[in-house]
Amino acid sequence: MIRLLLGTTLLLMIVGCTKTAEEPKAEPKPEKESILKQKTQDIGEYDPDAGRELSDSKVRVDDLILGPLQAYGPEVEKISKMAIDRQIQFFQIEHERYPTYDEFMEQIIKQYKIRLPVLPGKHEYQYDVENHKLVVVKPIADEADEKE
Repeated sequence: MIRLLLGTTLLLMIVGCTKTAEEPKAEPKPEKESILKQKTQDIGEYDPDAGRELSDSKVRVDDLILGPLQAYGPEVEKISKMAIDRQIQFFQIEHERYPTYDEFMEQIIKQYKIRLPVLPGKHEYQYDVENHKLVVVKPIADEADEKE
C-alpha cells in the first residue's frame, strides 16, 4: 500500500513537472508612475475667462490612514506658491513692475532653474499675470476622466 502511494505521488510529481503546452503569459499591468520626487517647469498662463476652478490649497483629511497623502497636494501647492511669490517680489523690486508671462517663464523659472513638484490629481500650475501670482487650477471634469 505504501509503495502504491509513493509510486502514485512520484508519478504525479513527474507528470506535473512536464510541459504539455505553452500557456500564454499574462501581460503585466502597466504600473502607474508615482508623482513623488517628480519636478516640472510646466506652468501655463492663467486665463480667468477659461472657467477653470482655482484650488484653495486647503487640506481636507477625511481618512485617518490616508490623511498624510490627502494633505500632500495642498501642502505642496502652498510651498510652491510661497517660493514663487518671493521671486515675483524680487522681480518687482528690481524692475519696478511685475513680470509678464514670458518674463516670468524666462527670467524667473528658467533663469533660476526652478522646478516645482508635480501636483496630484491632474492639477496644474499657472501664472496669473493680472494678480502677479502663481495659482493652481483644478482639471476640467471631462479632462480628468479622459486622462485616467
